[in-house]
Amino acid sequence: MVPTEYAIQPLTPERWEDFTTLFGSHGAVGGCWCMYFRRDGAWKDRNGDQNREQMHGLVQGGTVTGLLAYAGEQPVGWVSLAPRSDYAALARSRVLAPVDEQPVWSIVCFFIARKWRRKGVMRALLRGAVDYAAAHGAQIVEAYPMDHEGKVDDLSSYMGLLKPFLAEGFVEVARRSENHPVVRKNVKE
Repeated sequence: MVPTEYAIQPLTPERWEDFTTLFGSHGAVGGCWCMYFRRDGAWKDRNGDQNREQMHGLVQGGTVTGLLAYAGEQPVGWVSLAPRSDYAALARSRVLAPVDEQPVWSIVCFFIARKWRRKGVMRALLRGAVDYAAAHGAQIVEAYPMDHEGKVDDLSSYMGLLKPFLAEGFVEVARRSENHPVVRKNVKE
């Protein structure tokens, strides 16, 4: 039975084992451990173990690097969410460059366990991310989803898909690439 609701929780030291269970031995995809956007410098100079340890250090140090989705006690999904300034790789990207000077929180990655895909986990994580950011002082949440009609392979959709963002009230504010718009949602009260 698929739950209709998922519990969304921040990744804390107490939930580290749930995160590693969800990501598995390969760190989700290619040993990333959701560190690609947090890294400054050459990505290929790092390996999965280094990325895992760096993420672990952030979490142990009290940095909330994202949110986990649970179906009961089982971790089934992840969203990486933080102030844009935490993501060094965004500053180097022409496509994902800042739209303006407004401070934003960014959603850069989703990872959903294979058997839980297409069951509403991404949408639940998206709602949870908006709520979490708003509760922690964000005024704007920004994301860079894939805009593509038809079937999209799982790897290409790691930044999310455009339609759920639009359905949750995000609006397109820039497009520097055919398939990756910049979308925002104003979350200030």
